[in-house]
Amino acid sequence: MQKIITDDLDLLLDALPPQISGPLKRRTDNTGLLEIVMDLGRRPEARYPGSEVVLSDMEVSAEDLDYVVGRIGEFGDDNRAGIERTLHRISCIRNRRGRIVGLTCRVGRAVFGTIRVIEDLIKTGKSTLLLGRPGVGKTTMLREVARVLADDMDKRVVIVDTSNEIAGDGDIPHPAIGQARRMQVPTPALQHAVMIEAVENHMPEVIVIDEIGTELEAAAARTIAERGVQLVATAHGNELENLMLNPTLADLVGGIQSVTLGDEEARRRGTQKSILERKAPPTFDVVVEIQNWERVAVHGDVAETVDAMLRGYSMPAEVRELGDDDEVRVIQVPAPVAPTLRGERAVWERPAYGRGERAPQAGGEPAPGGPFRRVYPFGVSRKRLEQAIRETAARVAIAEELSEADSVMTLRSYFRRKPQALRDAEARGLPIYVLKTNTVVQMEQSLLSLQGRPAADGSDDIAGAPVNYAMQETEDAITGMLNGAGRSVDLTPQNSYIRRLQHQMAQRYNLASRSQGREPYRRVRIYREGPPDGY
Repeated sequence: MQKIITDDLDLLLDALPPQISGPLKRRTDNTGLLEIVMDLGRRPEARYPGSEVVLSDMEVSAEDLDYVVGRIGEFGDDNRAGIERTLHRISCIRNRRGRIVGLTCRVGRAVFGTIRVIEDLIKTGKSTLLLGRPGVGKTTMLREVARVLADDMDKRVVIVDTSNEIAGDGDIPHPAIGQARRMQVPTPALQHAVMIEAVENHMPEVIVIDEIGTELEAAAARTIAERGVQLVATAHGNELENLMLNPTLADLVGGIQSVTLGDEEARRRGTQKSILERKAPPTFDVVVEIQNWERVAVHGDVAETVDAMLRGYSMPAEVRELGDDDEVRVIQVPAPVAPTLRGERAVWERPAYGRGERAPQAGGEPAPGGPFRRVYPFGVSRKRLEQAIRETAARVAIAEELSEADSVMTLRSYFRRKPQALRDAEARGLPIYVLKTNTVVQMEQSLLSLQGRPAADGSDDIAGAPVNYAMQETEDAITGMLNGAGRSVDLTPQNSYIRRLQHQMAQRYNLASRSQGREPYRRVRIYREGPPDGY
């Protein structure tokens, strides 16, 4: 279908003061107009993609704001209003006393034919979640989905319209939704309740929802999906990974939990014992990342994609693009890591090199120069660690099990609690690299230290030395002092976290200690009696 755009722009311009609407009516590029901004004491502006235009040299007055407010509908609890039987949205900014001091008049458009690129997915009956940055067209596409399912597919469609953005302001819905029915929400806090009410009272085959953003709404969406109703909704976030990292919305893709496997199961899966898994089937079968109206990235099997990403594997989406000839072209075909089935579970193949062999570099060639190290990440981001390995070209591979590792990398918070995995690593005598933060820079420093190479700034990466080695040095120094070998001893420079551990160890043996020097060469001095001369 050729795209047909209707925006009812004249009705919005008639609600603006003449000195603001006049310049807009004289412009010829209003098909791209996004919104008009009116802030008290500032010049009014019109916003277009990539540019802003000042509409008047006169500052916006309180009378101008009152002029607009008197010609639109009432503001709800979400500070949004509209114009009857249009899709325009007017949002207000209030001061501390509740008075309106700013207006954002967003142009609403019904664009017929926008879902051509995902129409086949919608018509399969699978629940679909649309993601994308603000202003990319999620709501516009959602409105067209409701019309196509109601008119072309003859399905019973109910729209839960929280801010009247999908079907417009007023009691009569905008013609852009076709024969779909619309349920208004009295206040945004009750959206989840209206979602459940729609299922219980009106027997829909499809429910359309805009902006799922709370745990209650995510739980209501799961309840609806479990009753066999097709869901089509939008949520905040650019990519599927954003949802996985969002504790509020993670349930939409099944939820994430940490589980501990038995030894036999861990060996069978070929993974470490502590892993992340989905808690439940995803609420939505398909996730569509909207890049623009003509280009989307599709995750056709959310369950498979989430499982693979939790195992640290990349699952590229299917990228589709709508050409000028109205034909959908797949410009990137997903190439997931192929699983080999064992019983009813899918186990992803692991790298074909073993401990003590050479690890492949980012380009696939063997790393030069002898054996490499296998690092077991505990509590750190595997994806960031992979990036750090690529950036440093370190002869390092990620160990899937502690038994395969030459060293361990973890965060300070985990090291303090000493979970079983770290206690096992210490019992094996493995060096433990402790990161202050879960960042690529910290990982790069530790990898350079592990390889015995200088840090990126040219200094020796003393701060990245393994905790085990530093504490062994401290213990040897304390033992020597207790046996009468000198009045004081200086330890190797360390970072602030390791220095604190060294101070605590000295205190346990009733010895005094003090840090001296400047970073990155600041070190701990341990002494028996009063501080040495010069303090």
